[in-house]
Amino acid sequence: MTSIRKLFFSHVAQTSDFPLAIEVSHAEGSIIYDVNGKDYVDFDSGISVSAIGHRHPDVINAIHDQCEKYLHTMVYGEHIQTPQVEFAKMLSDVLNTDKLTTIYFVNSGSEAVEAAIKLARKATQRFNIISAHNAYHGSTIGCESLRSDLAFTQHYMPGVPGVHHIHFNDFDDLHKINEETAAVIIEPIQGEAGIILPKSGYLQALKNTCAEKGALLILDEIQTGFGRTGDLFAFQDLRVTPDILLMAKAMGGGMPCGALMSSQQLLSHFTRNPALGHITTFGGHPVSIAAAVASLKFLLKNDIIQSSHPKSLTIYQSLINHPMVEEIRYKGMFLAVQLKNPSLLSLVVSKIIQQGVLVDYFLFNGASFRISPPLTISEQDLQLGINRIISALDLVNQTSNP
Repeated sequence: MTSIRKLFFSHVAQTSDFPLAIEVSHAEGSIIYDVNGKDYVDFDSGISVSAIGHRHPDVINAIHDQCEKYLHTMVYGEHIQTPQVEFAKMLSDVLNTDKLTTIYFVNSGSEAVEAAIKLARKATQRFNIISAHNAYHGSTIGCESLRSDLAFTQHYMPGVPGVHHIHFNDFDDLHKINEETAAVIIEPIQGEAGIILPKSGYLQALKNTCAEKGALLILDEIQTGFGRTGDLFAFQDLRVTPDILLMAKAMGGGMPCGALMSSQQLLSHFTRNPALGHITTFGGHPVSIAAAVASLKFLLKNDIIQSSHPKSLTIYQSLINHPMVEEIRYKGMFLAVQLKNPSLLSLVVSKIIQQGVLVDYFLFNGASFRISPPLTISEQDLQLGINRIISALDLVNQTSNP
């Protein structure tokens, strides 16, 4: 019989020549097991998706209960479905701002970005969109057009026109926002650049400039949302409320979904002139959103989000003095470990995974690796993962400095 591994490489399209190719047996909490029984402490959360761990019982129960009622019934926006209404009302109440009262549900982060671009152009009757250098907003042609790196985008040209770039944290670049700018889309904390935090006052200056020029501010919290940075959303701690908020990844507790959130007034631009200004068949699927409701309820009723601060401090203090580590940038459970010798990054990541911890690279930072465990990780699993990372760093350090 042909092995699953061989069939995987023969029939499942690959996104790189070097997939991890871990044959997953099952996952529970903060641990993923392969078919040989090896356990991996998940310090990546599937790129910040599994914020409350794998197969959280509240999420599993919500999925089961919803499956007993109905699955897809009609394209999004036509039928009243309880999970959508419950999630939208709960999140609106928690955020408690008149700028973010209404949700448009989609299937993914990329879809949320695409819809936000359309909404900004329709609402402002302007054309240009500004994004930041070294930002990642998704992989559709519109999202790719927001990227500044030609190495990734040159083979898909031409992209969507009207995109311009500013440098994150550069106050002088804000002059590029003008009366022709429909919106600025930016991450409150840059992810794929290697966890780059905003300078004091930067996001407020950006917001003020947008308001002065009549441009909308779109905050991409697809990766930072739902507790990743120590608050439900990073903008709450940074105290800059966007005109449009984007979310996905951890939103569904492991199920696929995404959304953009704004005011009812702004989102009404999809409703008329013309009607059906943005449509989706599966956006807001009741099973995914039932899981999202369960995940959000769990985050809000427990001290899980706040507990990320001492856990991230433990990671920082355990690794910062290692002879291979140059710097650790972090906010909540969103960390970048920068090596003194960037040429060893690939070897270090490979060795960490071999030791049984899942970490990952950044797209635009070749000196650092990503750590973003589930917020629910136990102290025992957290320490196990840290110890394995230290062992991997020690092994690489010994072989590179005999």
